Amino acid sequence: MANNQSVRRHLNAFTRGRIIGKLEEDRSVTSVAAEFGIAHSIVSRLWRQFQTTGTAIRGFSSGRPQGTTPADDRYIILQARRNRWQTTGEIARHTTQATGRPISRFTVARRLHDESRFSLSSDSHRILIWRERGSRNPPSNIIERDRYGGRGVIVWGGIMLGSRTELHIFDAGSVNGTRYCNEILLPYVRLFRGAIGLQFLFMDDNAPCHRTVAAEQLLESEDIERMDWPARSPDLNPSSMYRIF
Repeated sequence: MANNQSVRRHLNAFTRGRIIGKLEEDRSVTSVAAEFGIAHSIVSRLWRQFQTTGTAIRGFSSGRPQGTTPADDRYIILQARRNRWQTTGEIARHTTQATGRPISRFTVARRLHDESRFSLSSDSHRILIWRERGSRNPPSNIIERDRYGGRGVIVWGGIMLGSRTELHIFDAGSVNGTRYCNEILLPYVRLFRGAIGLQFLFMDDNAPCHRTVAAEQLLESEDIERMDWPARSPDLNPSSMYRIF
C-alpha cells in the first residue's frame, strides 16, 4: 500500500492524461491499472476525479467551483438520454432554460464525458448520438431506414437538341431486355431514328437491360448506332435526367 501511495503522489500530468485516455477508450479500470503498474483504487479515484471535475490534474481548493449542481448534472444526462441526437449546444440551451443559470456547451460536454461523445458533423454519412457505454444496439439508439427509399416507379425519357420524348412509366415489375425492346426501343428510339436519319446517334447507359442480346440485335437490325458511354458519366445523359421516383 505504501508503494501504491508513493506512485500516486508521483503521477505527473502526462501520465494522468494517458490513464484517462485509456479509460475513455472503454478500457476497464483493472486493465489500465495493470498496464501502468498501479493499484486499482488509484485509477478508480483518478477516474472519479475526472468524472466530477472534468480534469485529471490535481488542483488547489481555492480553484473555480463547479458551475453546475448535482441536480443540473442529472438534468443534463436526462436530456441526452431523452434525445440522443441533440448537440451539446442544444442541451446547454434547454438546461439553462430549465434552471435559470447559464450553462455552456463545454460544461455539458464535461458532464457527459462518461457517455460516448460523437460529432454531428462527421463525414461518415451516419447520424451520430450520445450514448452510455455498452449501449450500442438498444432500439432507442437505432433508426431504421429503407435503403431504397420505399415504394416507387421506374420511368424512362429521351432528350435531344430541341426535342424530347414523353415520359414513359413502366408498369409494376423489373425492366428486362424484352421490356426494354418492346416499350422503349421499338416505340421511341426506332421512330426517332427514322425521323432523323443516318445522323441519329443513340446514347444510353450500361444498365443490364440495355446490354442484353435482344437489345443489341434490335439496334443492329434497325441500323441504330449507339454511343459507347460510361454508366456514371457526368455529361448530359438521359438516364441521369430521369431516374427512379
